[in-house]
Amino acid sequence: MSAATTLLTCVAVPMVMPALIAALHRRPNAREAVSLLGSGCLFLMVFSLLDDVRQGSLPAIDLVSPVPGIKIGFAVEPLGLMFALLASFLWFVTTVYSIGYMRHHHEKRQTSFYCYFAIALGSVMGIAFAGNLFTLFIFYELLTLSTYPLVTHAGNTAARRAGRMYLGHLIGTSVILLLLALIWTWSLTGTLDFRAGGILEGTVTPGIASVLLVLFVFGIGKTAVMPFHLWLPAAMVAPTPVSALLHAVAVVKAGVFTLLKVSIYIFGIDFLGQIPATQWLMYVAAATIVLAALFALRQDNLKLRLAWSTISQLSYIVLCALMVSPLGIIGGSVHIVMHAFAKITLFFCAGAILVTTQKTRVSEMTGIGRRMPWTMAAFTIGALSMIGLPPAAGFISKWYMLLGAIEVSQWVAVIAISVSTLLNAAYFLPVVYIAFFHAPPDAPDRVDINEVKEAPMMILLALGITAVGTVALFFLSDLPMALASQLVGGSR
Repeated sequence: MSAATTLLTCVAVPMVMPALIAALHRRPNAREAVSLLGSGCLFLMVFSLLDDVRQGSLPAIDLVSPVPGIKIGFAVEPLGLMFALLASFLWFVTTVYSIGYMRHHHEKRQTSFYCYFAIALGSVMGIAFAGNLFTLFIFYELLTLSTYPLVTHAGNTAARRAGRMYLGHLIGTSVILLLLALIWTWSLTGTLDFRAGGILEGTVTPGIASVLLVLFVFGIGKTAVMPFHLWLPAAMVAPTPVSALLHAVAVVKAGVFTLLKVSIYIFGIDFLGQIPATQWLMYVAAATIVLAALFALRQDNLKLRLAWSTISQLSYIVLCALMVSPLGIIGGSVHIVMHAFAKITLFFCAGAILVTTQKTRVSEMTGIGRRMPWTMAAFTIGALSMIGLPPAAGFISKWYMLLGAIEVSQWVAVIAISVSTLLNAAYFLPVVYIAFFHAPPDAPDRVDINEVKEAPMMILLALGITAVGTVALFFLSDLPMALASQLVGGSR
């Protein structure tokens, strides 16, 4: 199979899987086996493209041209391959987790869950391998539409309300702002292709580029930059595997990935430094980092605390995309991977606690680490990574972010990252403390540790894999670092 055919197959496989999953709806074991097999095969196919990228060969394939000068096509480049490797691997792990969670929690409509999950990952592959902005926009919208049924999976009033906010924010920003930016870019340049060094320099004035940059930053609503962020905590009504999908694998990562692609291949790193709006948009990202961390500090609901943490952590990557620093771009790109492993571990742990104890609030989890030591050990690893402490993966990306900010004297970025690091510790470490060290006998809402045990094996297996991965990436960061460095080397 040629590399171009493999590329096309990577997008097609998740899209045809729902038919097989639906056909097996009366046979849960077979249905879930198909999900595992499909996700595993997808990862292997994506991985097979790695040698081509390392050698500088970038496979591409064009399908159709619906409008003269605009194509639907796919291409591989370092950032897209990194995102596709991450998403395909974590799809397999999340499927393992989902089997344990959905069955033990007696969730309804499990077949539709696995179907929409597959379509969402197919959309991610389309985004990761999009050869131009038009193709990316199509799959960006498809990702929103395919995850809407997952957000509203519970079918109750709260889920429907959250679904309306989810669609309203994401479709609204993309149609009103992002689509306008695409049309305007095409009218100015005659192309929407991703090119090393960008396509706008020498074509538009810094003033027009400023307006375009504002449209892109706020039009890519999946980055959850304030004030277009409320859809993300609202979506926490979804089942925990969906929350993990939203926060670690697909939706929010698609947002920051898209912004990085636009910064590098549409504007170009050098041209970004000449655009007046770049600086004040960095202030918006820095404010989002700190304010979201403060909101996380106030949340007693564990999933909401994690949701606000995600908003804060995403803006690290937004900040790096706008920093006009090669080291910043490397840090932001690698943070997509490091954050994904840590955050999915934290959500997996939150789901494990829910299915075992039916508890959702931090204040109700006193002493839980004594009877769920594996779960809370994994949670501790994820928390350390979010804070940026070794030997967890988050230290690597946060180090490069700070180096990038210092490299270009962006002291606002240095302050925002440093302050948020302290706030990360303030809202994560208390969870670890009360779980392992604080269980006063007179606390009426504490967990009865004598009646608690670990979550089902499939859940433990999944969170164990991602926790180990979070530590392993600290020591084995060569692959994401190599891809990120290749990205910067070929984009100037």
